[in-house]
Amino acid sequence: MIITTTENIPGKEIKELLGIARGSTVRTRHIGKDIFAGLKNIVGGEISEYTELLALSREQALQRMIKDAERLGADAIVNVRLNTSAVMQGSSEILAYGTAVKIG
Repeated sequence: MIITTTENIPGKEIKELLGIARGSTVRTRHIGKDIFAGLKNIVGGEISEYTELLALSREQALQRMIKDAERLGADAIVNVRLNTSAVMQGSSEILAYGTAVKIG
């Protein structure tokens, strides 16, 4: 599966648009990690616990988007975007979406 943030794939021709492929996950913070994050907030620096949580969430959303595109019969996904939004206090949704296409 070719995945790109661009409209086209160099050297490939888009033969068919299959629709929007999407994948999302909603994650909440962990109380143990919140304690460490709170301490880091006092001294400054990167909050690696949240960086790791968001990285895992993005990867899960991307994998779910790929599965959705495969269900549509896609060879590639173009114009891929990631979006995040707060669902409730302490939790966020990561959404990955793009156009599922057949290429030639």
